[in-house]
Amino acid sequence: MSIAQSLQTSSGNHHDVRVPPLPKVMLEPVVRMALLEDLGRAGDLTSDSIIPPQTQTTMNLVARQGGVLAGLDLACLAFRIIDENIKIALHRNDGARLNPGDLIASISGPAGAILTAERTALNFLGHLSGVATATATIADAIREYGTKVTCTRKTLPGLRALQKYAVRVGGGSNHRFGLDDAVLIKDNHIAVAGSLREAVLRARAGVGHMVQIELEVDTLEQLAEALELGVNVILLDNMNPDMLKKAVAMVDGRAVTEASGSINAQTAPAIAQTGVNLIAVGWITHSVAVFDFGLDAVE
Repeated sequence: MSIAQSLQTSSGNHHDVRVPPLPKVMLEPVVRMALLEDLGRAGDLTSDSIIPPQTQTTMNLVARQGGVLAGLDLACLAFRIIDENIKIALHRNDGARLNPGDLIASISGPAGAILTAERTALNFLGHLSGVATATATIADAIREYGTKVTCTRKTLPGLRALQKYAVRVGGGSNHRFGLDDAVLIKDNHIAVAGSLREAVLRARAGVGHMVQIELEVDTLEQLAEALELGVNVILLDNMNPDMLKKAVAMVDGRAVTEASGSINAQTAPAIAQTGVNLIAVGWITHSVAVFDFGLDAVE
């Protein structure tokens, strides 16, 4: 079964996720930059030469596959920045579970302006809905176990806040937004510091009392040492389910546990069953498929 098929709403098993929208002040610079990139040095040569300025039209934005909608605010902003006379009637909101053919919005106004903004609007909508849809495949698969799927810093440059928003829309949670959020000690930090213990002690001495410390381990021996040091979060890297179950038992609630390592919707349930709190997945932001939308003129 494809991602699209697994997320169609006909089964009635899922509910739309409602996530607070990002402020317009965060969205507008990104949308303007994308529009400027597309307009280049001379504007929309095709629409400007073919479509008379007074021409009006109405176009319907329609889902061509099943999944989760995200990025609608950016799409609307793209149209309105190009021409404030464009009117948008929304029929769905971010977080909606979509089926093929679902009407998302009707867009009316100057035809040339609508076509000028079309690609930028669909680029944001397609990518972010792809992120939300991919996230939902894992979130749905592990929901019964109480484990959350979380993203990573493996994001596209300049789009991290938007991608992490889409992860939340898809039912996931966010890991660090940046290097200044929290301490995450990985194998290379340990190698340079000389030991796991030395890395943790240096980190604890170098940050404030409000900053959490997460430590990556890949053996149960490292885990035992991590527990002695009292870190807040333990990243259990590339452990199979049997080893994860032993690790969770060792932790026994003394730290938040997070599993990582090439996890997908098929492998996630077995990992969630071990009792880990979080499953970290990078591909839901760095290599998702674009969600397919259509913007078609109403005849």
